[in-house]
Amino acid sequence: MVGILVVAAFSQDEPKKINARPQPSPAPAVSAKAEPFDNADVKIMASKCVRLETEAGNIDLELYPEQAPETVRNFLNLTALGLYDTTTFSRVVPGFVIQGGKLSTREGVPSMDVISRQQRTIPDEPNNIIHERGVLSMARSGEPHSASTHFFILVSLAPDLDGKFSAFGRVTKGMEVVDAINKGPVIGERPEKPVRLKKAVVYSCSLTTN
Repeated sequence: MVGILVVAAFSQDEPKKINARPQPSPAPAVSAKAEPFDNADVKIMASKCVRLETEAGNIDLELYPEQAPETVRNFLNLTALGLYDTTTFSRVVPGFVIQGGKLSTREGVPSMDVISRQQRTIPDEPNNIIHERGVLSMARSGEPHSASTHFFILVSLAPDLDGKFSAFGRVTKGMEVVDAINKGPVIGERPEKPVRLKKAVVYSCSLTTN
């Protein structure tokens, strides 16, 4: 086999540079911006509930940071920052699940911060919470540790998800709203008219709200 030798084509008469061109310094690592619940402990996170104010009605959620602390932290941060506001429930599987949290469905042109945030992933936290009706869990691709912002709420028992997906909360009020969204007309798994989440709110679970 004949090898190929590549030779730099420089003239012997080319003058040598006295000072080499300085190499650029490596760009500093870009750190994620601090978010509201970054330093919250399990007790603080467990005291928080979330209300999803949708076009179809309100859905109240309790969260289980004891079982999935980083998943709950991520969900609370996204909610507190208003990133779920105006998103839609973009995936519906009748009799099974409704899925929301796709930041690209937000109204308006997405900012670079939103684009960057939806690309940030969190570790899987499979636990002993049973995936049953009313359970809130984190959606991801087939790759491990690929969950980012998408979440789903089950309308039926789904034992195949147990120990694989990060369940982290449960509907405490508004399951009829979840059912209504799940029963809307779909094309495949895409709703014909996706229900919009007008606003997501973090509140103290000890407070009585209407």
